[in-house]
Amino acid sequence: MSSKLERVLRVFSSSLFFSNAAQRTTSLRQLHFFGSAQQDQKFYLNVQDMDDIQEDITKGMQELKFEAMALSFPQEIVHEILLRLPVKSLIKCTSVCKAWRSMIMNKRFTRAHLSQINNVNDRHLFLVHRVSGRESSTSGHRAIVSKVTEEVYSLHYDNQAFDEYAKIEFPIAPKQEVLNEHLRVVGTCNGLVCLADDMFCYCYNFFIWNPAIRKLVTLPGPAITFRTHGGYDASIGFGFDANTNDYKVVRVVTLQHEGVGPTLAEIYSLATGSWTSVGSVTPSCQLSRASQAFVNGALHWPALRRTDYGSNYFILTFEVGSTLFREIRVPKSLIKYNYHLGLWLSISGDGKSIALFTMDNRCEDSFLEIWMMKEYGMEESWTKLITLGPQGPERLLPRASCFRKNGEVLLILSGARVAFSMGSILSNQYTFYGHRAKSNHELVSLDLVSKTIKNLGISGEGYQYCNVDSYKESLVLSDQTDAVSY
Repeated sequence: MSSKLERVLRVFSSSLFFSNAAQRTTSLRQLHFFGSAQQDQKFYLNVQDMDDIQEDITKGMQELKFEAMALSFPQEIVHEILLRLPVKSLIKCTSVCKAWRSMIMNKRFTRAHLSQINNVNDRHLFLVHRVSGRESSTSGHRAIVSKVTEEVYSLHYDNQAFDEYAKIEFPIAPKQEVLNEHLRVVGTCNGLVCLADDMFCYCYNFFIWNPAIRKLVTLPGPAITFRTHGGYDASIGFGFDANTNDYKVVRVVTLQHEGVGPTLAEIYSLATGSWTSVGSVTPSCQLSRASQAFVNGALHWPALRRTDYGSNYFILTFEVGSTLFREIRVPKSLIKYNYHLGLWLSISGDGKSIALFTMDNRCEDSFLEIWMMKEYGMEESWTKLITLGPQGPERLLPRASCFRKNGEVLLILSGARVAFSMGSILSNQYTFYGHRAKSNHELVSLDLVSKTIKNLGISGEGYQYCNVDSYKESLVLSDQTDAVSY
């Protein structure tokens, strides 16, 4: 055996189980005697380490037949080694030999690897989606960009510096099929991103995307459409059914029959590749298409219910496993409908409950409130954490995006006050064109304890649309037969 290949195999195997330099010099033959007692030690390799190792492995393979060497390892040890590797390295390892590829592409391995990732805090990322264009408008709390000039997806570490992990290439083909200027990120779940073609006008294009392994599933058209049911308002949710190990897209549609009609729902199953009707939703309501939160096996949307005594806000929930709709009350001070108030749902920092962001969009008197349900399902546990007004000398308006693992909140500071003064106010909407469409967005982190704001160094200048979602890389879709690679 060449000294180079022996060195590579030592690092590749022994460093997984041992943490100090002396132990990592153990000979390759000792690998066979480590046993299950060593497999419980928590030691993980970062992406850079594995990139270096993979480069050496590739060179070693050119000198010797590495496949025969790989097959000589006990499979249970190889399995434990591979489970601890990041997705980027696993994709490279599928090229080592057929046995490794078969192991990595197996559904059981995908589930086990996902469970391993969920227990490693330093692999938590954020997906940032930014769009710029020559024209844009804002309705309520949604920015709508037209004549798009640039669209950027990037991943960032959830650390103090918010370092960029990678820029993401989006497949070109779906862009040629969509009707809106750009897609909207509905939500993320276990490394998958759900995208909807519904930023301005309703269309029937939906996608499930895994950027880590560069695979995309295009969903078939839903059953409820304008042609079949007439006018409607719709919202989308994306979550995971742990009972069946299936990912589902939930579409809640309120028909516009002489005002607000019945509310219907349909579910797309990634496992079956088809839509199924759930029937009527009680109570009939209108949902915000801009936000959803998937937590504790249920999807959550801000909703509005009309009664004989006025309209009230509440949170509509859908348990993905049991397919049951329920409702959660919002804080008492927010129940009554307010034309100027926008509601945005998020997941708490620990992932166990929900948070509610409310914003008054009148630019002369704007504010942001952040609420947390301290005990999930306990409506009396709603707690207001902070109220913010316009920030800094430029009077930038804060819009909350999501919670970080450390409990801080990611905010997008937007120069909407300037934009508003340049536009025409019409039905709670403002529009601005040409160079005036350029806005000043800054991504910042709010410490709720010290009440301080830290600039993360990600300038949104020139971008009219910015969205941030929690993300973790995974192998999901690697064995999906209808997933297209790009």
